[in-house]
Amino acid sequence: MSSLVERFAAHFGHSATVYAEAPGRLEVLGNHTDYNQGFVLSCAVSRKTSVALAPASGRICRLKDFRDGSEKTFSLDDIQNALPRDWSNYIRGVIWELRKRSIEVGGFDAGMISDVPLSAGMSSSAALETAFGFAFKEAFGIELPPEEWARVGQGVENHYLGLKTGLLDQFSSIFGRAHSLILSDFRTVEVLKTVPLPDDCMIVVVNSMQKHNLVDSEYNVRRADCESAAAKLAGIYPGVTALRDVSVAQLEAARGDLEDREYRRAAHVVGENDRVMRGCAMLEKGDVAGFGQLLWESHESSRNNFENSAEGLDVLVDASRTLPGCLGARLSGGGFGGISIHLVKKEAVEEYSSRIREVYRKACGVDAEVLCCEAGAGASARTL
Repeated sequence: MSSLVERFAAHFGHSATVYAEAPGRLEVLGNHTDYNQGFVLSCAVSRKTSVALAPASGRICRLKDFRDGSEKTFSLDDIQNALPRDWSNYIRGVIWELRKRSIEVGGFDAGMISDVPLSAGMSSSAALETAFGFAFKEAFGIELPPEEWARVGQGVENHYLGLKTGLLDQFSSIFGRAHSLILSDFRTVEVLKTVPLPDDCMIVVVNSMQKHNLVDSEYNVRRADCESAAAKLAGIYPGVTALRDVSVAQLEAARGDLEDREYRRAAHVVGENDRVMRGCAMLEKGDVAGFGQLLWESHESSRNNFENSAEGLDVLVDASRTLPGCLGARLSGGGFGGISIHLVKKEAVEEYSSRIREVYRKACGVDAEVLCCEAGAGASARTL
């Protein structure tokens, strides 16, 4: 905090009055369950976006990103449309979403820095939206419940930027707890509880460096398959409105009524909901090894049932089974490329990171990006 505040003063020539920070996030278990009204275990990470801000007279907002040195300036009277390939859209969008709620933000100067990696499946965008939202909350006396701040961030993505995203990213960034996972229910759209993650474990994020090929079209196909399966199961089991309502036993009993692809897509989602709830129970009992096995099971389901894995992700997860110190691994996020997460004993993290990178380079000819994370605290803000 002190470094950012000092850099703010040096750049703008006056002191910041508020400081806010918001972490990135990881989906730990519960893949493609959110739009099926299911359950997700996620965490905020120990990497965060930090903002130092001071209100300014007038309608002009000045932004400085101390990570890459870029600067942005805009007027509050000209934020109705997003700009092409401009990171200030995420801040402009927060102001626009607040304005839709009859909340006005004044002019300001703001400096930011972040160690949440871009395009690495850790939701740097939600961290940016949330950090600025919380800075505005403190600077301009805005009163909104945490759930509504999450909807503000989602609104930036859905309405201002036109991206079809859920609430998982913002929920994780806001409600995260140090050394804990959070269990979210995406039917009631609430955090149900936090679940402890042992202090002697870390999450190693390994980026396959494979882009999410066809992720948008494939995502839409997967979603349609899930909806089709749910509709057929609703005709068999009264009260079913989404795959979240179907048990593993019910799905198996109705397998003959579904096309093979529908069954496999449903098997993944229904299985993921079951794994999330079993995983919570295991962690609460201290059964970290059992929880790790669920991560491997989840990946096998992604590979075989949901078919949203990719060659690089399979190489990484297969390698995780053979390297000392790993308790479990799986792809994280939408899939079709992107990142894998590995639950690793702390004392083995350094060697594990080196060896998994070496295995991947030999198998795929690519240098994987490896990031070590702990489950971190959620967003916060304070007056300086």
